[in-house]
Amino acid sequence: MILLDGQGRKHDYLRISVTDRCNLRCIYCMGNDGIEQTSHDQILSYEDILKVVSAAAELGISKIRITGGEPLVRKDLVDLIKMIAAVPGIKDLAMTTNGTLLPRYVEALKKAGLNRVNISLDTLNADKYHKITRCGKFEDVIKGIDASLHYDLNPVKLNTVLMKGINDDEVLAFLNLAMEKPLHIRFIEYMQIGDHDQGYSNHYLPLSFVEKTAKKAGLPLKPVPLPGGAGPAESYSIPGAKGTIGLIHPISKHFCDSCNRLRLTSEGSLKACLYWQDEKPVQPFLSDKEALKNLIREVLCGKPVEHKMTADGKYGSINPGTMRGMSKTGG
Repeated sequence: MILLDGQGRKHDYLRISVTDRCNLRCIYCMGNDGIEQTSHDQILSYEDILKVVSAAAELGISKIRITGGEPLVRKDLVDLIKMIAAVPGIKDLAMTTNGTLLPRYVEALKKAGLNRVNISLDTLNADKYHKITRCGKFEDVIKGIDASLHYDLNPVKLNTVLMKGINDDEVLAFLNLAMEKPLHIRFIEYMQIGDHDQGYSNHYLPLSFVEKTAKKAGLPLKPVPLPGGAGPAESYSIPGAKGTIGLIHPISKHFCDSCNRLRLTSEGSLKACLYWQDEKPVQPFLSDKEALKNLIREVLCGKPVEHKMTADGKYGSINPGTMRGMSKTGG
């Protein structure tokens, strides 16, 4: 079965936020005081998440990504991974994580059916890492990366948000890391998600900066197929490199015309677009799979053509962008 939105775009990908809680406080994701956390009784249970996954799979969803917050702070997450991996029709099960808790759980996650991970890492400098995350230890995420490689959660991708004046001086260091290790480093343009983020206008930088830096350093970027299949990144190799480089341009060169994803927030709302406020709760439909399927179709039918966000942080539409922070939605 093929699941189409109102623009005729095929959707086979569901991103599920299992919690809005996190053990870090990244500067672009949360305000200085963190976030107002959703109470446990408002978060979807694993059984209810599984109902959504089952209905979505019958409609054509075959790829699942678990997100947060930080998904590994939720108790018994390995059990959810095992349940989702057993759903007929689910062919790819991935997770986005900050990596700090992976050494503790990675072996069990692999055995439960997790295929691969994306690990957020915005700097290779320990002091800067602590400043960006407000509390994190650089050595913890490095151990998480090494553990992921050891247990073959491949391709292991690093998500690096490019921020002017913060980590733009480290682009070459990340390129060299891809030369040395079989990591797939994806530079992501800074996105203004939520009303807490006051630094966007000072720190946004288009990814053409990465291309210019690579060219200046004599590291030619050659287009190659995406590791791990389809996705929003433009993928490149560097001669002699063990890994690859990815560029994700949600602002300067957005990929809305090929978007294939639907989002389920931790408290149970379906969102067809990360940037728009429109969302619908699944709770009233969880006891009726056919009604749940119809809800999924309805949400996708109303998906906008594009998000309308521009590089100055403004929305070129009467329908404003979401006021949820990234941790409340799941990136």
